[in-house]
Amino acid sequence: MTVVLSTAIVAATAPTVAPVKRDQTVRKPYPNFKVIVLDDDFNTFVHVANCLLKYIPHMTSDRAWELTNQVHHEGQAIVWVGPQEQAEFYHMQLGREGLTMAPLEPA
Repeated sequence: MTVVLSTAIVAATAPTVAPVKRDQTVRKPYPNFKVIVLDDDFNTFVHVANCLLKYIPHMTSDRAWELTNQVHHEGQAIVWVGPQEQAEFYHMQLGREGLTMAPLEPA
């Protein structure tokens, strides 16, 4: 006796294999950068706090004073962390106001 299997039956019983993905693009987020204000002997507390309020988004008066005190007592404070282009912009604005700035560095 001869048994003939149809190709439909053979195909239905074959295991399903997921295709292998090659050269898949892995997206990495852009690194964040820190904007750091340094202590100096010529900027007043009021000037530093006002600059932070003026240029750093969502800065509150209380937070500006906390950061200003940190700059004075610890020698520096990280005033903003975020994408490089924005960090460069805030760094430049604060520097133009006469604040002493540390170089931008990755967070």
